[in-house]
Amino acid sequence: MAHSYNFVPLNFKALEEAEMLKRSEEFYQHLNNRRSVREFSSKPVPMEIIENVIKTGGTAPSGANHQPWTFCVVSDPEIKKEIRIAAEKEEKESYENRMSERWKKDLEPLGTDWNKPFIEIVPHIIVVFKRVYEHREGAKHNNYYVNESVGLASGMLISAIHNAGLATLTHTPSPMNFLHKILNRPDNERAFLLLPVGYPADDCEVPEIYRKDLGDIMVKY
Repeated sequence: MAHSYNFVPLNFKALEEAEMLKRSEEFYQHLNNRRSVREFSSKPVPMEIIENVIKTGGTAPSGANHQPWTFCVVSDPEIKKEIRIAAEKEEKESYENRMSERWKKDLEPLGTDWNKPFIEIVPHIIVVFKRVYEHREGAKHNNYYVNESVGLASGMLISAIHNAGLATLTHTPSPMNFLHKILNRPDNERAFLLLPVGYPADDCEVPEIYRKDLGDIMVKY
């Protein structure tokens, strides 16, 4: 059923420029410390924290405000094991037969391979599904800018996970049809992203990467 919106005053508080500069610098520094983690602890994470970060992801802008996403939280050890087995099967096939030599060479410095033990180790994984269309009143209704909308929501979710003091990794086994089957999702959903969420392992190490300088990512006109 289509929604009809009332218009209300914007809840916006103007800040002094000095405060704006301070906040923007602090937020940049905070997110600049975010790293993709592949070595996790099994230490429990309260579900309330997971719910809060997902609510944050759900505040993202979306085409026509259709909010075309579903966040599936998997904590059951048996389901996580099933997902790991299926993910590793696809990843092994990718590393051995699908990926180009250039792609594999580019991944070498990051130390990645087809083994994904973190799927079972972390207390929770969040599988993000995109909703291609909706069923309403016995008919299909398209969603708009689905990939862009779900990408924005995923980025905000990742930022919220880091802000909560947790770690994650963007995992995109390809193809991801097995996630749709294992989690028994409806036919209007497609798997978009798998995020393990938890504490990094005590002995966790990450590659010493660099981020592009501002001059390499911004152009002024």
